[in-house]
Amino acid sequence: MKAILERLARNQTGERSGLYSVCSAHPIAIEAALIHALRNDETMACIEATSNQVNQDGGYTGMQPAEFRDFVHGIADRVGIARSRIVLGGDHLGPNPWQALAAEAAMSAAETMVSAYVAAGFRKIHLDCSMACADDPGPPGDETIARRSAQLCAAAERAWSRAGGEPPVYVIGTEVPVPGGATHDLHELEVTDAASARATIDRHRDLFCGAGLREAWTRVIAAVVQPGVEFTHRSVVDYDARKTGALSRVLDDYPGMVFEAHSTDYQTPEALAQLVRDRFAILKVGPAITFAVREALWALDAIEKEWIDGGRRSRLREITIERMKADPRHWSKYYSSEGAQLDYELQFSLSDRIRYYWGQREIVAAQERLFANLSQNPPPMALISQYLPTAFRSARGSPSGLAPKALVVEHVARVLESYSSACMPSGGAQT
Repeated sequence: MKAILERLARNQTGERSGLYSVCSAHPIAIEAALIHALRNDETMACIEATSNQVNQDGGYTGMQPAEFRDFVHGIADRVGIARSRIVLGGDHLGPNPWQALAAEAAMSAAETMVSAYVAAGFRKIHLDCSMACADDPGPPGDETIARRSAQLCAAAERAWSRAGGEPPVYVIGTEVPVPGGATHDLHELEVTDAASARATIDRHRDLFCGAGLREAWTRVIAAVVQPGVEFTHRSVVDYDARKTGALSRVLDDYPGMVFEAHSTDYQTPEALAQLVRDRFAILKVGPAITFAVREALWALDAIEKEWIDGGRRSRLREITIERMKADPRHWSKYYSSEGAQLDYELQFSLSDRIRYYWGQREIVAAQERLFANLSQNPPPMALISQYLPTAFRSARGSPSGLAPKALVVEHVARVLESYSSACMPSGGAQT
């Protein structure tokens, strides 16, 4: 944590210095993030799990927090990066998975979840109580959100007192984008009003201190605000620095804090760098990473069709679409099309609902067969260059050469490079 806090402290003094955090449970996405950190000599890699991915009930990955920790550490051991260089974070920790319950029950479940995350060694904790529970009369206001966040912080502090180790740091905020992107078309977004940001921070501070969490408040490192970035199924709202000047200046009155920007997926490298300059020093990325994984897997599927006999093919792409249609629970609220248009949305939507399905048994088996086919019968360079030209150029000189998984990792690395470059301290090499 020390390296991350030092990086953020440099941002607070006016340097372009920040942190990017990969929010994904996909094994190749995590492997790519850790390899990228290792190659670029980044002191720390930040990997986060969300409350709907990982919780005491298993989430959609089937993993509890300690299992996710072991999962990440296992990948780290395999790629050769020290576990001590990995910061684990919890994203959107709050009542989100239990919104169908009354607030008291949902918050009790959220306390259990936050405690499990801290006990498992997660030390970057985003407290998100912005969603309504079943008996809330409407979306909760700042007072309710701050009070519930303080309740979860107290649970986290109790868990830390039992577990020991480095103290957790916290992220707060009420203007939290919908996890996974917006569900309707957007052309522009309202940037968080400076007065609203100030009121949110002040209310959280007052309620934390009133709840006996004054020392924990000194470890609140960031607030989530809306800098005007978002993505939908088909479009991206790009960052416009002209709209955030007053918001950025709010931090002048809160030493030790930065802003955390969610939904930065698909922003340009220039926009990401400008966000960090403008004090949105923590950049969260998730769907854009698994979108890149899907792009690479579909490219390998196309190579397989060109190179492998029909009866031996994995049919990864067809099997994945079939499984998504057979089990629509993760996309039915988001896509209403039919036929070919539905096939398009299932595969190519920027919200990347396909990410919920990569762990299904049939899809895992098809991916393994795809990798085996192309490993046992390597395609010619011309085919790889045709479908994965950037990864091909990068992977040619790597130890693993042109192995299928290595090509996927290299393709994902291009997305990660935009983030690591944006967060690079402006003075030079990363520290």
